[in-house]
Amino acid sequence: MNLRSKITVIALLMLAAAGCKRHTIIPDDELARIFHDAFLVNAYVDHEAKRDSLNVYEPIFERYGYTTADVQYTIGNFSKRKSARLGDVVEQAIVLLEAEGKYYDREVAILDTIDRVAERTQTRRVYSDSLIRVRSLKDTARLRIAVDVVPGSYVVEMNYKVDSLDRNNRLQNKLWLEKQDSSRSSIVSATMWRNNDEHFKRNFKADSSHRRLHVDLGCFDGTPRQPSITITDLRIDYTPETSAAVDALYDEQLNIRIFADEFLLNGKDPKGGKEKSEDEGSGMGTTPKPAGSAMPSSEK
Repeated sequence: MNLRSKITVIALLMLAAAGCKRHTIIPDDELARIFHDAFLVNAYVDHEAKRDSLNVYEPIFERYGYTTADVQYTIGNFSKRKSARLGDVVEQAIVLLEAEGKYYDREVAILDTIDRVAERTQTRRVYSDSLIRVRSLKDTARLRIAVDVVPGSYVVEMNYKVDSLDRNNRLQNKLWLEKQDSSRSSIVSATMWRNNDEHFKRNFKADSSHRRLHVDLGCFDGTPRQPSITITDLRIDYTPETSAAVDALYDEQLNIRIFADEFLLNGKDPKGGKEKSEDEGSGMGTTPKPAGSAMPSSEK
């Protein structure tokens, strides 16, 4: 059922709910607002399964200073008015609902944008290695990495190549989160493909039950033989939980006009001075400070 049909049904329900009392004609613009409010109430009670009578509309009528009898009489009177149609009032209510919907869509989009900006600016690299060459079994110690974790997201990413000099039948990457009780969770195993330049990326979500992220590259299947692996641009990036990232961003930008109440209210610099140009350092391009007290450490 479309929006127009739903509001029309609501109007009929209002008509059915009314009794016979002294009547007042409700102006079209107010009737449209009543339909608007009734649609929202109708959507709520349908969702919450709380409708037990048609009296849910009476508080709406009272808010505008009318009774159910007034609504009944006004709706029934449309058939006698040559210059007015109930459909026009329904259309006006739809316009109000759509305008309101666009407003809240925009507000949600703004909040979502702030979340994404906060996450992006608070993301930091907790481990990196630009080049790892493994040509002997002794070199494989460089393929085992562990970093301490705090709640948030971790992304492990790298490029690699297992070339034709590698004598192993099969190699795998194994990654997991270690819990406080030393058990493993979020275990990932992935085959390392041979003779091509490959890209590897995995995401991990850590919470307070985790203490360490383990990355074990080039695990042998069977008896280890001479390896020949080249890994480039290995990195582990950490992003705080959204709420922590937003808090950190606001703390950093506290004195910048785009987040100041005075700027939002009147468009002026809160300090009363000249607005900064984009070239003047705003802090948005600087390396962000850690969100929260814990900073993930790395160990090779």
